[in-house]
Amino acid sequence: MNTLSKIESALPLPVTVDDILAARARISGAIVRTPTLTSKTLSHMLGAKVYLKFENLQFTAAYKERGALNRLLLLDDAARDKGVIAASAGNHAQGLAYHGARLGLPVTIVMPRTTPTVKVMQTEGHGATVVLHGETFDDAYAHARALEVERGLTFVHPFDEPDIIAGQGTVALEMLEDAPDIDTLAIPIGGGGLFSGMGTAARAMKPDMRLIGIQAELYPSMYDYIKDADLPCSGDTLAEGIAVKEPGQLTRRFVERLANDVVLVSERSLEQAVSLLLQIEKTVVEGAGAAGLAAMLSHREMFAGRTVGLVLCGGNIDTRLLANVLLRDLARSGRLARLRIRLQDRPGALYHVARIFDEQQVNILELAHQRIFTNLPVKGLSLDVECETRDGEHLDRLIVALREASYDVSPIEVA
Repeated sequence: MNTLSKIESALPLPVTVDDILAARARISGAIVRTPTLTSKTLSHMLGAKVYLKFENLQFTAAYKERGALNRLLLLDDAARDKGVIAASAGNHAQGLAYHGARLGLPVTIVMPRTTPTVKVMQTEGHGATVVLHGETFDDAYAHARALEVERGLTFVHPFDEPDIIAGQGTVALEMLEDAPDIDTLAIPIGGGGLFSGMGTAARAMKPDMRLIGIQAELYPSMYDYIKDADLPCSGDTLAEGIAVKEPGQLTRRFVERLANDVVLVSERSLEQAVSLLLQIEKTVVEGAGAAGLAAMLSHREMFAGRTVGLVLCGGNIDTRLLANVLLRDLARSGRLARLRIRLQDRPGALYHVARIFDEQQVNILELAHQRIFTNLPVKGLSLDVECETRDGEHLDRLIVALREASYDVSPIEVA
């Protein structure tokens, strides 16, 4: 740790529980007081009492509204007249745009040119002016800071400002009022604004509260800082809402001071968590919003026997991506499978295979023959069968039956 870092570590944190209480009074009535509910099924599955905070029920489907609104309400009249600017392609843009329009305050959002059209349209639909610039978020951020100076706008950072942190902290106030027996909070970390605010509020209300930060394995930026590690930050993560390459200068102080631990979760556990929340709780959650549950799935010993609060911090997930996540989860559980079977290319071959599927009561969804692009002899063919079974054991019985009938069969695994 360098000298500057040591000095910063010794300074009082710039957001207190009083700031968070003031933020709650300020934003009350314009933000949904989302429910905190026990999940009996997840509690039984994970060996812990699990509470869920449904922030995906906010109007823009994410907690980011809280900090954005608090920041807007603290602007002076001159700043309100000129408007605000931010760089974001995600939930911060939506929250700022929605509440800016509601307050009659001009909002400009700079997004990379690579931003999906649906996100541009959603942000414009909330009344913001969208400027597309550059190929990466860093390009968009630099352009937003240039426009800030050029047009005299107020820049609103997605996480690294005290007023934003104070607004996000209101999530913990509500959770602990509704479920005072919570003794552990598992909080997703991207830039660290949510953790900073929630951690500050929670420790003031319950000094012995256990605070666990969660990051995606592909973007361990805060983990690297806290653990003095050097893991790479890149890749195409399902949890794009917490895919931040550089932790906040301000928020890292909060995380360093407040976190009991910061842990990483894999893409596979994020997919499983998104799928479980839809199947069990009937709620749609984006990858970042499922990070807390992903941590409980992959670090069970850390949470066993505790009363854990999870924030479903956002529900903005592309429907096609969600469909792929659900189908991949079905495949991993054995309820969907693709089998590659080697056959002789002669009449009746397909009939005899299909008869075994019928005997095992397995539903065939799709067939694909391959005669040309294969290394089998010219009289052989490869048959790919996509099928639906009840569970993994049912699939295993089918494979055994095929092999007992002398078929060469191999499952095609999901990554």
